[in-house]
Amino acid sequence: MGLLAARAATRMGSRQQYRTMARMQRRRTAFQDSRGMRQDFQPAGEEGYDEAPAAPAQADYTVELERLAQLRDQGVITADDFEAKKRQLLGL
Repeated sequence: MGLLAARAATRMGSRQQYRTMARMQRRRTAFQDSRGMRQDFQPAGEEGYDEAPAAPAQADYTVELERLAQLRDQGVITADDFEAKKRQLLGL
């Protein structure tokens, strides 16, 4: 009976901890809402975004190619490996 009681106590403690954390999150959210501090959602009634969507980042293939070129120059990869990966990155 001791083992069952210990397991039940562990489950009850876990549930209580989850409830406490959930309650704290609800309170934090309510506080942030009341102060206008939340950034993840727009206030009710607003449609669309005020700012333009972010421009897509420049292609990262140049950074990857530079890194691969350094590895090639150091002798870590072969020139053929470099060319194959370059073709793959450039979509050729």
